[in-house]
Amino acid sequence: MDYDTEEPLTSNVRPPTDSLLTIRIIKSFPYRNVKNHILPSVDLKSTTPQQLLEKVQTVINTTGGLRPYRNIIYNTVKVYSKAHGSKSMNLVINFEQDEELVLVCEDEDNQRAGTSKTLWDLGVENETELSVFNWGAYVEFKKNPEEKW
Repeated sequence: MDYDTEEPLTSNVRPPTDSLLTIRIIKSFPYRNVKNHILPSVDLKSTTPQQLLEKVQTVINTTGGLRPYRNIIYNTVKVYSKAHGSKSMNLVINFEQDEELVLVCEDEDNQRAGTSKTLWDLGVENETELSVFNWGAYVEFKKNPEEKW
């Protein structure tokens, strides 16, 4: 055995009031334009998905390296994967379980309020990967998931 069973998983070391989240900012589904941004020190027990979306929008609008990502309206947050969990075969986004995994959506055709429960109440844990994207672009890509180069 090459590992210590007494050693805790890294995802369980940090408390839910000081968690690390990876935000996958998706500009284009067909062209696979995705930029990861790490959000340290997120309080999962007091932050709602709506507040998280607003924070990510602020980060996009104020971070120089994210300048090319500013021309998209980001209105949806969806869980991509949890720590030590399985990932989707699709490198851009997981198409499964929209009903359970979409935490907030501000699109006119698919409004899902993200203000009543906290991220912790919705099952988000330390080291969870969350995708932030435009719902309309996601629906179009889901109809015909053809990647372009």
